[in-house]
Amino acid sequence: MKKNNLLVGLCYLLVGIICLIIALSYELEFANLLFGFAGGGICGGSVMIWKYYYWTKPENKVKYQEKLEDEAIHLKDERKTMLRDKSGRYAYIIGLAVISVSIVIFSILGSLNLITNSKLMILYLGGLLVFQYVIGLVIYNYLSEKY
Repeated sequence: MKKNNLLVGLCYLLVGIICLIIALSYELEFANLLFGFAGGGICGGSVMIWKYYYWTKPENKVKYQEKLEDEAIHLKDERKTMLRDKSGRYAYIIGLAVISVSIVIFSILGSLNLITNSKLMILYLGGLLVFQYVIGLVIYNYLSEKY
């Protein structure tokens, strides 16, 4: 495993700890956001550091080489590449349609003064992000079974 993975994990961990210290030290309006960044940085960095040490142990070197070879095969497989491209395109088109309909719906809700806070928009955009990811996986699996 590359030393770069360890350095990136340490940077994530450091940024997470800094965000946590700032969020605990000062009363800021966006402290909740800093706590979220802290959790993401600390957890993500810790996992990256753990993976680095796990895969660099001498007893795991053979498994790691097999894993790298398997990843190389999956990345270069023309059929899987074509299916990833198609599923990404379909997910993109579905996402565009959902966003277009959402613009109209939110415009109507805004003109009726039914939307007054931004929390609804943030939740909606988060849901849209999850939706696009899931629909991409569903389409990929469907195309994989079809072809």
